[in-house]
Amino acid sequence: MTAPPSRPHTPMRPLWRCRNCGADWPCQPARLSLLSQFRYDRTALLIHLGTVMAEAAQQFAQLNAHQVPDLTDRFLSWARARS
Repeated sequence: MTAPPSRPHTPMRPLWRCRNCGADWPCQPARLSLLSQFRYDRTALLIHLGTVMAEAAQQFAQLNAHQVPDLTDRFLSWARARS
């Protein structure tokens, strides 16, 4: 018996929640997937995340201009290279 195919953990815009698990995106499975996709180029991963973070900030501002969350930890801090 094989397991059913899993849905990808992609963002549901403009709320930036995971379409699969409902957690804030990038959720843990999405982070693992991104780390795998960009395993040989951490700089490209950070550029990609910075780009989607800017998109998320713009969309959050459109939803509620008075309460745009700080998205740095959510989008960037976890992806920095370990020292």
